[in-house]
Amino acid sequence: MRKSCILMHISSLPSEYGIGKMGKHAFEFVDFLKKADVRCWQILPLSPTSYGDSPYQSFSVKAGNPYFIDFEILECDGLLEHHEYASYKWESEPDKVDYSLIYENCYEVLRIAYSRFKSTKFPSFKAYCDKNKGWLEEYALFMALKNKNGGKAWYEWESDIAMHRPKAVAAEKKELKKEIGFYKFIQFEFSRQWSELKKYANDSGIEIIGDIPIYCALDSVEVWADHRLFWLDRKRRPVCVAGCPPDDFSETGQLWGNPLYDWAYHKKTGYKWWIDRIKTATELYDIVRIDHFRGFESFYAIPFGNEDATVGEWKKGPDYELFAAAEDKLGRLNIIAEDLGFLTPEVREMLSKCGYPGMKVLQFGFSDGRNEYLPHNFTTPNCFAYTGTHDNDTLKGWVDSLDKKSLKFAKQYLNVDRKKDIPMAVVRAAWASVAKVASAQIQDFLESPEEDRMNTPSTLGSNWQFRVKEGDLTPELAKKIRRLNKIYNR
Repeated sequence: MRKSCILMHISSLPSEYGIGKMGKHAFEFVDFLKKADVRCWQILPLSPTSYGDSPYQSFSVKAGNPYFIDFEILECDGLLEHHEYASYKWESEPDKVDYSLIYENCYEVLRIAYSRFKSTKFPSFKAYCDKNKGWLEEYALFMALKNKNGGKAWYEWESDIAMHRPKAVAAEKKELKKEIGFYKFIQFEFSRQWSELKKYANDSGIEIIGDIPIYCALDSVEVWADHRLFWLDRKRRPVCVAGCPPDDFSETGQLWGNPLYDWAYHKKTGYKWWIDRIKTATELYDIVRIDHFRGFESFYAIPFGNEDATVGEWKKGPDYELFAAAEDKLGRLNIIAEDLGFLTPEVREMLSKCGYPGMKVLQFGFSDGRNEYLPHNFTTPNCFAYTGTHDNDTLKGWVDSLDKKSLKFAKQYLNVDRKKDIPMAVVRAAWASVAKVASAQIQDFLESPEEDRMNTPSTLGSNWQFRVKEGDLTPELAKKIRRLNKIYNR
């Protein structure tokens, strides 16, 4: 079945509380998608955000973001009173997330809710903790320790606990028992609310597409609790870190800074950690997009401490072997491979063996008629066509940035005379393509300017802030998208 998709993270939903939440506006967005005959809702990682506010740099790959917990639902459960959260200042601008305000206020409100929480009134709490014990215990301790240490990264803690020595861990668990309970409560509430939202979406005929970042953050519970998974030295510092080499877009490349995996260790374990991670993702989402998929074939290793990515070396990854092992344990996986970037024949062979749909990003296509990202060059329906991803500009901003040659070619290719008609023509080209799913950011339907771009890679300070205003998702817009879906049989 041909389908369409809208890409919008939970954080971008309308909200009176500074950031999108899993409450009424999320359910109303599902209703909007249903009215528009859109079958897929794509979001970014649900993980807690850390420095830089990126969902791709998280304290945990399995935990949920506390910012998305809806206060009104907690009020209905008798854990909050309205004035206890409505009295806070939650935003500086109505269409931007102010993460400093959210950070300062959100945990205070959640602590009030926790003070009233009685596990005896929520019998599912124990079952949740038992089911998720494998990661929840370590995560809750990690967050309690971060709070005790003023938010410092784990490698700045006292030596014994930083090195995760058993005696130190046992002592901290005893001392921080109440604080550990608070972070378990947060994850329980997140899970409850997410499960209800996902069920509502599925019952409405809408699939959730979620995202797995390929790497873990250095300051994460995964690196702290099990150093064997990563390529670290004896002092548990990264030997090399992740990034991308210099290319046409960046003379110095991209330095992400994430620790790299010790793939020899993962192979010895039968890729147990990765299989468990993929299993968790398949329970959270209906379709899983794996970020930087080419990094499983080979990855770019930059010596730790380098200031940019100009010096690095390509090293061999686990390739198809990892996914063969995962499917042997979990069955056929519903995965999208983010096959963007520097693609070698070996990467293409890995993707072919896996059989997962790749990505075609139309914003990358307008160089000449041979470009593989233009719809007439799609060789198979087994792909997802994107007008742009969360790392791309809005279509309006992208058009404004085109050079004369690309602008001329875009007009010719899309058969439009006016520059302002290009964005919607790109959407139509994606929808008309053979791709089994066509996707656009909500910004592209709202004709949003460059200022509403979600993320500009390798920059800090103004990313992940875009928010939809309550009056944006109108019946007229739903009708417009539904008409588009009808025309192109999506």
